[in-house]
Parts: sequence; structure tokens; C-alpha cells
Amino acid sequence: MLTSYEFGTPLGRRVYDLRHTCLTNWLNAGVPAATVAEWAGNSVPVLLTTYARCIDGQLDDLKQRIETAGELPDLAAPRG
Repeated sequence: MLTSYEFGTPLGRRVYDLRHTCLTNWLNAGVPAATVAEWAGNSVPVLLTTYARCIDGQLDDLKQRIETAGELPDLAAPRG
């Protein structure tokens, strides 16, 4: 943990920037927000308040998951 003085220095700012980048990367990699929040020591609402605008690039994957989840099995297909 950084002291108030250390946090106010360029090094302190850099530590926060690295943390921010790490959490953003985890979210963009598809790690669930609840898991990222636990790892970061935050609540999900606090995490999403800060990072929701940083999440990008998952829309196509999410659409595919929704479409796949809604598919019914082909009952006419032979079972092996």
C-alpha cells in the first residue's frame, strides 16, 4: 500500500495506471466482472462504474454466445 505522499508522486500514479490497464485487459479478455472485482478487491458496482466504458471488442463474441445458447438440438440426428 502506498502512503499519501508516495501516491502523489509520478511513481504512485504509474502504479495506478498499471492496475487500471491490468483490470481493463482482464475485462476485455472476457473475464467475468465479478471475478475481476474479487481479484481487484472491489465490488462489482464500483468496478463497472470505473471500467464499463473501457470494455470493448466483445460484441461479436457475445452475439454468437446468445445465438448458440438459443439453438435447439437436432432431434432427428442419429445418436452415436
